[in-house]
Amino acid sequence: MYIKRSSVSLAIMSLLSANVLADDASHSLVASANIERISVVAQQFNQYKTGSASGAMRGDIALIDTPQSVTVIPDFVTDEQLATNLGEVLSNDSSVTAGSEKWNRQVFAIRGFELSSGSGFLVNGHQHWSHYVQPIETLQQVEVLKGPSSMLYGQSGPGGLVNMVTKKPTYDNVFNLGFDSDDLGSTRFQLDAGGAVNDEQTVRYRTVLVKQDTKYWREYFNGDQQERDRILGFVAVDFDLTDDISLSLRYDHTADKTNIDSGAWLDSQGKIIGDRKDIWEMPWTFTDNTVTNIGADVQWLLSDAWTLKTGYNHQRFERQRLGSSPTYTENPFETGYKIKPFDRHDDWQHKTAYVDFVGNLTTGSIDHQLLIGGNYLNYFYQQFYDAADSMTVKPGEVAAPEVNYLNATAPRSTSEYHHYGFYVQDLMSLTDQWKLLAGVRYDEQKKDGLGGNSYAVSPKFGVVYAPTDTGSIYVNYSKSFSPQGMVNDEFDVNDQLNLKPEYGTQYELGTKWEFNDGGIMLTAAVFDINVENKTVKQILLQPTPAGDLHITTQDGQQHHQGFEVGAQGQVSDRWFITSSMMYLDAKYQTGVGDSAHLDGKTPIDAPEWSANIWSRYEVNDDFALNLGAVYVGERFANTSNTIVKNGYVRFDIGAAYGWDLQGTEVNLRMNIKNLLNKDYLDGGSYQDVSVGEGRSIALAVEAKF
Repeated sequence: MYIKRSSVSLAIMSLLSANVLADDASHSLVASANIERISVVAQQFNQYKTGSASGAMRGDIALIDTPQSVTVIPDFVTDEQLATNLGEVLSNDSSVTAGSEKWNRQVFAIRGFELSSGSGFLVNGHQHWSHYVQPIETLQQVEVLKGPSSMLYGQSGPGGLVNMVTKKPTYDNVFNLGFDSDDLGSTRFQLDAGGAVNDEQTVRYRTVLVKQDTKYWREYFNGDQQERDRILGFVAVDFDLTDDISLSLRYDHTADKTNIDSGAWLDSQGKIIGDRKDIWEMPWTFTDNTVTNIGADVQWLLSDAWTLKTGYNHQRFERQRLGSSPTYTENPFETGYKIKPFDRHDDWQHKTAYVDFVGNLTTGSIDHQLLIGGNYLNYFYQQFYDAADSMTVKPGEVAAPEVNYLNATAPRSTSEYHHYGFYVQDLMSLTDQWKLLAGVRYDEQKKDGLGGNSYAVSPKFGVVYAPTDTGSIYVNYSKSFSPQGMVNDEFDVNDQLNLKPEYGTQYELGTKWEFNDGGIMLTAAVFDINVENKTVKQILLQPTPAGDLHITTQDGQQHHQGFEVGAQGQVSDRWFITSSMMYLDAKYQTGVGDSAHLDGKTPIDAPEWSANIWSRYEVNDDFALNLGAVYVGERFANTSNTIVKNGYVRFDIGAAYGWDLQGTEVNLRMNIKNLLNKDYLDGGSYQDVSVGEGRSIALAVEAKF
């Protein structure tokens, strides 16, 4: 009976959390001692479908009433898939495509536009520096917000944002232990615990601990495997200070050390140079990340109509990268290839804060959901760097010159800026069928140096028509404002150049429909996005005498248009699915300047077609089967579109069995990824492409006490 009871447990926690948030928004907070809580027993819960996304409107507004395309990926689905990183989570949305995983970070694009590691990701609505593999074990759900969201979040790209929502403290006691492993010998131990600290349940907590040791299938030329060692700690505490005021505190710490794999090389025909498993970096290379987040949020019910929400988060990210910088060549086995060993230490600090006033008002016959607020970001970055001279090595040779960033007497690079914005948004219910959204934001970014100061006004308009209670049609217009900061690449011709902001405009027409008594939602959207002052990073055909490998420029435009469809939820009593599909026509429009030769070309890793599906079928109350597939169409591996990566389809399957062991719920799961052992290339250019892993098997066991 495990699967059913596990569903009920998740439902109880989700309903309690949702009720607390809803009560905060429209009613007075009542101390837990005065709440009569009702336990839900033996009720099927739809784990694949979520009704709202907090990031889309800076509040819990139903998705069907939101004039924007949004995908919500709940943790139940990614737990089923035994996902270990954000890339595996986002593979559940075909509008998100993977880029390079060079230097042990994951790059993504939404609707063909690459997400910035500084402004493309949020955690609980706070801007989040994401220059590392994100810890997903702390997440309750991941929200993919399509199209420009600058009106609410300031600096953000034209394709969209990824908002990661962390797990919430629980009223009821939770104590889960999990372990998973794979056929390479990787291991991951997880603890997830929560509950009330006092009898009145006015103080609640949630904590997550993870210890992960990963072995990868690719190898260095001396036979060593790439490995990863990661420790994660997370704790969140909620306090009901009064009937009207609640305080939430959060802390997480990640220590993550990994050998470097900068990806495979492709020749001019798109074929892998050497073997699929070859790593061109030296075996002594590594990236060592230490990330700490400390945050607090307050929610205060000012009256029956108005609620104040405010929060602060401080993120400290320190990284040491000891690398060898292998230089691409088509004949490394004959002529050797160059490396340039370096050691660098990076220190990023993000301090974010926001204040929101949320009001539910009525003027005449019109209901208003009004948002008035502002947010602030203080960004600081500093780098120390030491490098050796370039040298030529043959595959299998190990060269390890002495480099140490502590040898640097002064920072190689220092950057700091302040960004703040003010916004007003009103969702007006004109009639039972018509809603109108109108909003505007003013942004300023202050930074020393040429081109450092930026200003922008970002409007957003949307109309929702609901012909029935279970369906809506919407249209929206929105703009994006994306400051580009400084080129920070020691191998770029324009290294340390301050870039101008990019500005994007989107028009979107979409529809959302619920069927099967609200159990499943079908969505579709057509979009047209145009970006001006586009930043383009190009690979040089030959390194410069100074050793530069790239050049970053800004001229011209980028135009993307296409459509998406999706389905998420319960098809029948025992069958659940989440699926999506996207068609994309992406082109550069650069008639003049250094990028003129890109006019009419398609950006790297922007497939014309992509699709995915993941499903669960409950054979009985104790046993369930999963089947999934991911399709990514043909993509280009260089900006001039002469090197092509073939499209591929990857099939995954899984099975879970649950039982009661002396009052403890136990779940055993087995998943097989890439069932047909398909050879394929994932994200990245011809100089740093990620090679798809062959067939792999993972096993997991979880006990819920």
